[in-house]
Amino acid sequence: MSPIVYFSTIGLLLGTIVIVFAMKYISAARVAQARIAGDDAAAVLGGIRADLSEIKTRLAVVEKILKEVE
Repeated sequence: MSPIVYFSTIGLLLGTIVIVFAMKYISAARVAQARIAGDDAAAVLGGIRADLSEIKTRLAVVEKILKEVE
């Protein structure tokens, strides 16, 4: 067996192993990023809901004052 064939075979085998592990790493990293983005979105949504409830209470107070003025 010539050295070129031997080294290319070993290189392809090791290259395949490295590619498989790189794909697993990239997949895990993207899943983690998606989870972080989902958690951030939930926190932002919770803040929006709190602000909306505060606005509703203020609006109710303003409506009450306007009804008293009439």
